[in-house]
This record gives sequence, C-alpha cells and structure tokens, in this order.
Amino acid sequence: MAELHTHSMEGHRERLRERFRRAGLDGFHDYEVIELLLTLATPRKDCKPAAKAALERFGSLPAVLEATPRELCEVAGIGPRNLLGLKLIPAVCERYLAQRVQGQVPLNNSRDLFDYLYQSMRDKKREQFKAVFLDARNRVIGVQTLFEGSLTGSHVYPREVVRAALDHHAAAVIFAHNHPSGDPRPSPEDTALTRKLMQACLLMDITVHEHIIIGSGTYYSYADSGLIQQMRGDAQPSP
Repeated sequence: MAELHTHSMEGHRERLRERFRRAGLDGFHDYEVIELLLTLATPRKDCKPAAKAALERFGSLPAVLEATPRELCEVAGIGPRNLLGLKLIPAVCERYLAQRVQGQVPLNNSRDLFDYLYQSMRDKKREQFKAVFLDARNRVIGVQTLFEGSLTGSHVYPREVVRAALDHHAAAVIFAHNHPSGDPRPSPEDTALTRKLMQACLLMDITVHEHIIIGSGTYYSYADSGLIQQMRGDAQPSP
C-alpha cells in the first residue's frame, strides 16, 4: 500500500514538472507553485498539504516567499531542509535582476525604475533601503541593500551610504525603499532623510538622481515631484 502511494505521489510530481516544462507556470495555482518548490528538497513526501497550509497562513505566494525560515518551519510539513526551494528561488531572482541591469541605463523614467525595483521589493514585511550605483554615463555598476527595518527606528546613516557609493566608485546614485503598508506617500521622515543624504553625497561630488518609494503596485518619485531638483538647489553652497 505504501509503495502504491509512493508511485502515485511520484506520478503527481512528474505531472507538475511536465506541466511546467510545457507551459511554464501558466495555469498553476499558487499552492502548486509552492508545492513544486518544496519538492526540490523533499524526496519522498506529499508536499501538497504543506503548500496549502503555507498559503493559508501567509495569504499569498509572495508572502510565503518572503516569510522567514523560522515562520516557514512553523507550518506543518515544512522544515529546515525542505524550505530550500522557497528561499533559494527569490534569492536567485534578486541576483538575476541585479546582474541583468549591470551596464544598463535604467533612468529613462521613474516607471522603468519602478518596474525594475518592484520585483525585489514588493510585499516585504520590513522596510528595505536600496541604492543603485551609477557611473559617469549613468550605467548601473551595482545595486545594494544597505539597511533593513524601520527607517526611523534603525536609521539610515549617511556616512555609510556615502562609503558604499565610494566603494563602488559611483558618480551618481538612486535611492529606493519600500513601504510595507502599500501606501507609497512619503512621510516627513522620508523627506528629511532624502535631504540629509543629498547633502552628504554633494560633499563627495556624488549626484543623487532619485529617491523612489515602492508601494503596492504603485510608487512615489521624488524626482517627478520636483523635490530632488529643489533639494539639490537648497544643498548648493552659497556663493
């Protein structure tokens, strides 16, 4: 009986894989995507119940992928070993996106910048502060997550931001952070931070092109609002 169950389970896994080979993830339910990822490190176990339990607990596929290992291990059927796929795939995607834009110019408009950043910053439970470092021709030479946590609580230190830009030999920089609430409207603290970072970068002859706040399917651009240009003028030393 156990052997019959094992053959049935292997057949189910192979059907999932064959569906993916034929058409990618088209037609997959979210729990089936999670199930497929769990099978990468689960040799002989039915992963469907764990996949459905994870989706029920966290509410969405992105939320499952963003859950911490500790949170995932609290779901029945998920342990330290078989959560490999759930954590590996997002990490690979983020590195892929970062390397894909190396040498490119993502500054045609704020929408292009949002499209690039959104995949790696959407649905984060904590605030994440990134910097996109650019050379003198505005080509991307690096993307780095500099801080995580509440920007007002853990603080973003201008000297560390400047040090990272110098380490990358950057001529210019773009800042980005997310609002886990989904509302991208800037807080007074966001604006004060932007002003402080611009002043620090100006001292080292590093241009700040943009600070974009990522929300749920939308964003706020300091450049589009005119505030970057205004702050740049305010930061210039008096003649």
